Amino acid sequence: MKKITELPQSLQESHALILAQKEEIARLHARYREALEQFKLAQQRKYARSSESNVLQLPLDLQFDEADSVPVEELPTEEDNTITVTYTRNKPKRRPLPDNLPREVIELDVPEHEKQCACGCLKQRIGEEVTEQLEVIPAQLKVIQHVRPKYACNRCDESVSIAPIPKLFLPKSMATPSLVAHTIVSKYQDHLPLYRQEKIWQRTGIDMPRNTICGWIIAAYEVCMPMRKAMMSALIASDYVQADETPLQVMDEPNRKNTSVSYMWLYQSAKPDKKIVLFDYRETRQAAWPKEMLLGFKGHLQTDGYKGYDWVDGEADITHLGCMAHARRPFVELVKLTKTTGKSHQAVAYFQKLYAIEKIARDGKYTPDQRFDLRIQKSKPILDEMRKWLTESLRHAVPKSKLSNALLYMHDRWLELTHYLTDGSLEIDNNGAENQIRPFALGRKNWLFSGSPRGANASALFYSLIATASSNSWNPFDYLRYLFENIRACKTGNFQNSCRLKQDRFALLEA
Repeated sequence: MKKITELPQSLQESHALILAQKEEIARLHARYREALEQFKLAQQRKYARSSESNVLQLPLDLQFDEADSVPVEELPTEEDNTITVTYTRNKPKRRPLPDNLPREVIELDVPEHEKQCACGCLKQRIGEEVTEQLEVIPAQLKVIQHVRPKYACNRCDESVSIAPIPKLFLPKSMATPSLVAHTIVSKYQDHLPLYRQEKIWQRTGIDMPRNTICGWIIAAYEVCMPMRKAMMSALIASDYVQADETPLQVMDEPNRKNTSVSYMWLYQSAKPDKKIVLFDYRETRQAAWPKEMLLGFKGHLQTDGYKGYDWVDGEADITHLGCMAHARRPFVELVKLTKTTGKSHQAVAYFQKLYAIEKIARDGKYTPDQRFDLRIQKSKPILDEMRKWLTESLRHAVPKSKLSNALLYMHDRWLELTHYLTDGSLEIDNNGAENQIRPFALGRKNWLFSGSPRGANASALFYSLIATASSNSWNPFDYLRYLFENIRACKTGNFQNSCRLKQDRFALLEA
């Protein structure tokens, strides 16, 4: 605040000075509120629960009053287009063990004298009670020997006959397809770094150095590289893709420090009939990478609000979809902070109505046409009302506040956020891509970084194969093992047709 060096000489100067001081106080007060808001948000993100479900029922015990607070009775009321969702907590039940597991029967019968009734008759067997327990048998290992007899002539000793060695997945290596598949699934799906796998093998009495295991993964990556090209072709052929990205640290990148931040991009075909999940490692977060990956793509692209996807708005063949979950998130954070019911509570109430409709469509297994009709009938009136509320709220929001930024985000991206109404096969948010990238983020906490760009590319490929298998309800280990057993017989020149897996449940591409 400015210091007064000279006394005002007139009444007019006094009024001007008082006005200037009031403006300075208002500016400092706004900065204080902004700093306090950021501090409370940082506390909430670090210590509070991260779940966004049932947020209006959370205890609001933090003493921070949001600007433009309104009484509870001004919240949107239950109307004809409101759908109420009730939750019933079920008691935990023990699920039966799979029927395909082998069973060892131990019959516990009563002594013979107890089979004799007090009246003198022999008791008859009327039934039985079965109690099942699950027994663990450690993994069985075996060594496969390829024995090739040699034949030679005893007279001339000039020619020796021997059978050719079969095409092995990794020649000059002791690793079979099943061992490599087990190693890859353990690292990329079960999040076990190679040094932990090395210790696990040591407990079984087998010396398996981590650099040897790493060599298998890199060699498998080089053999399976055509799979990435096939998955990219299937992704581009889809008409609905979701995208997201997450940070990654990679060592030994050319002309970059080891502390530099790289990124793992994710692209997912969101059509339920043929799901493709593709991870792509890049050194930066530039918009050029998704533009390069999606070259030739036509259809709907759903992303969050990152500006690196704004180039989509200029593409005539691509329709940009927004993520309603990202629009909701800042309001949820404010609801967790505030004690007084206000604009953020109103916004969350609108979002809960929209997601309640989506839950009914999902649980009812609606077809795309049925979901389209439901959204037009139920969701569109809510969105129309929400748009009016949004326009009015922006007029009274404190500039540069968390609430103002959340309102502006929705206002600027309203068409992207509401475009899901035009097609029943589209999703309301980008959570599908976020759910696919979450296992990668979880594994990153265990293995921390990639040792080289080559290793990062290998990770991207195997994360893609495992996520694609899981999305199509295939067993990732069985899928990788079958792929490794057959990929050497494929012709890379005509990969899509020649490398088609024989079993339908493992087929990546349709005929």
